[in-house]
Amino acid sequence: MLYRKYGKTGEKVSVLGFGCMRLPIIGKDPTNIDEGQAIGMLRYAIDAGVNYVDTAYPYHGAGFTQGGASEPLVAKALKDGYREKVNLATKLPSWLVKTRADMDKYLNEQLARLETDVIDFYLVHNLNQGVWPALKAAGIAEFLDQAIKDGRIRHAGFSFHDQVGLFKEIVDYYDWSFCQIQYNYLDEKFQAGREGLEYAARKGLGIAVMEPLKGGNLVRLPAEVKAIFARAGVERTPAEWALRWVWNHPEVSVVLSGMTAMEHVVENIRVAREGAANSLTAEETATIDAVKTLFRERIKINCTACAYCMPCPAGINIPGCFAAYNDHWVFEGSPEARNVYGILAKIAAPASKCLACGKCESHCPQAIGIREELKKVTALFE
Repeated sequence: MLYRKYGKTGEKVSVLGFGCMRLPIIGKDPTNIDEGQAIGMLRYAIDAGVNYVDTAYPYHGAGFTQGGASEPLVAKALKDGYREKVNLATKLPSWLVKTRADMDKYLNEQLARLETDVIDFYLVHNLNQGVWPALKAAGIAEFLDQAIKDGRIRHAGFSFHDQVGLFKEIVDYYDWSFCQIQYNYLDEKFQAGREGLEYAARKGLGIAVMEPLKGGNLVRLPAEVKAIFARAGVERTPAEWALRWVWNHPEVSVVLSGMTAMEHVVENIRVAREGAANSLTAEETATIDAVKTLFRERIKINCTACAYCMPCPAGINIPGCFAAYNDHWVFEGSPEARNVYGILAKIAAPASKCLACGKCESHCPQAIGIREELKKVTALFE
C-alpha cells in the first residue's frame, strides 16, 4: 500500500480509503447491511494496509433525517484491535443542524454509534449554499474549535457539493485541516473541480476524493469507450484507468471507493499499489483525453454548471438536474443518474416544480432553453 501526507495534519494516509456508503446489503433494503460480508471486506482492506475508513451519519439509512446503519456497522468492524489501525472519518449532518446545541448532539450521538472516544477526521457534511449560511450563524467555527480542544475530534474538515466560488469561500473561512471533493476524469470542471483541488492544496489542506468512478459510471462503459482503452496497449480494467487518473494528481491524498463486494476490494488494493503521483505516461494521459472527448460528444444539455441560473424561485437545483440528465445519456441509461436525481428532488425540488417564470434563462450565458429542458428532465425521471 502507498501512503501520502494528509495536508497540514501531518498524518500519513493510505492512497485508498474505504468508503462505507455502498456496503453490501441483503435484498433491496439499504438499512439491511450484510454484516458478515461487509465486516470481512473492511478487515481484509485494513489488513492489506488501508488505514482510512470513511462513513457518515445518514449512510445506509432510510432517508436523510436519521442515522443510518453504516456507522454502527463500522463500529463492529473495528472491534478486535482494528480501531487502532485506522483513521476514522465521519460527518456532521449539516442539513439537520439548526442550533449550536444540535452540533454537539449529533457529534456525541455519532461517538456513541461508532463506539469510540474520538473521531480522527470529522467533516461538516455536504456543504452547499443552502446550508452554509445557517451553519456559520449557528457557530460552526466555535463548535469545531471546542470539539478539537475537548478531544472528541482530532482534525476538522468538510465535504462539498456546490460551485467553486463557494468552495474557496469555505476554505478561507476556517482553519480546516482537510476537505473532501468529487473528482474524476469527467468532473474536472464540476463542483470544486480541478480549480478547487489546486486551491485547497495551496492552502495546505489534505484532499480526499469521493466518486472517483462517478458512482460506478466509469466502470459501466459504452463499447466505443472500451475500444479506445483497448487500443492503448495497456491492459487495465475501467476502474483501474479511472483510479490511476485520480492518483496521478499529487494534490490528492486519499481516494475513497465505495466498495460493495470483495472482488472490488481486492482489485482496488491491487491498483492502489501502482497509484503513485505523476505515474501515467503521456500516451496514457492522451488515451484518457480521447475518452473524455467521446463522452462530451454525448452530452445533451450544454450546461457548464456556472449556476448563474440560481437560485431558482421554485427551489430546483437546475445544474444538478441537468448533470443527472446528461449522465443518463452519456452512460446509456445509467441507474446512478436516476438515483442522483432522486436525491436532488428530495433535498431541493423536482424539475416538475418549475414555475416557467423564465428568470433562469435571462441569466444563462449558454442561452439554454432551461424551461423546455426541465420538461425533458421531468419526462425522463419522473
